[in-house]
Amino acid sequence: MTTTMSIAGELVTEALGYDGGRHVTAYLPPRPPEAVLYGGDGQLVPQWGAALEAAADVPPTAVVGAHRAADETLRLHEYSPDFDPERFAAHEDFLVHDVRRWTRSRLGLALPAERTALFGVSAGGELALALGLRHPDLYSAVLCASPGAGYRPSGPLPTSLPRAYFVAGTQEPFFRENATRWADALRVAGADVVMTGRPGAHGGAFWREELPLMVTWAFGP
Repeated sequence: MTTTMSIAGELVTEALGYDGGRHVTAYLPPRPPEAVLYGGDGQLVPQWGAALEAAADVPPTAVVGAHRAADETLRLHEYSPDFDPERFAAHEDFLVHDVRRWTRSRLGLALPAERTALFGVSAGGELALALGLRHPDLYSAVLCASPGAGYRPSGPLPTSLPRAYFVAGTQEPFFRENATRWADALRVAGADVVMTGRPGAHGGAFWREELPLMVTWAFGP
């Protein structure tokens, strides 16, 4: 295990057995976590936990991310169930079982579903949506920024749905359309949904800045 320091919190990275050794990175806040976010893109997203430290009224929140595959096509197949269902299912099992088990055993973090959410950006937003719809008993909310279009609502949605918060930039109409499509479908199905637009193009800055607002919405101060 390797450990490095973020502003005041801690970043912990370890390789798990999936796919010959896939890394997982967790951000641990300075205070004991009262909530936890799971998702993909672990090379990047857990570092944004530092933005939560600086925000007022945000509960201390851990951020756990499985690193993405180096091959972009493989990443898309792992993140969206509609490209390669078998590959998606293997990655889903890794996140839902192995990563959560690692979080409990190595980090001592086992929070109930009402304090657990999924977070993702771009293709990772599709992953968060797919996992949230399949496992509302494990993740009470989906925090989704600028989702791609590889995974779209089709047919009736499940009767049990997580809450969902979407954000997209004013300069990324393709991704804003995708976010709106999902927000509308979930709202019609009876889910608690927020849809927000922010100035910005497809990239990390406004996603990172939105994260404290998303966490406050999901878990309260």
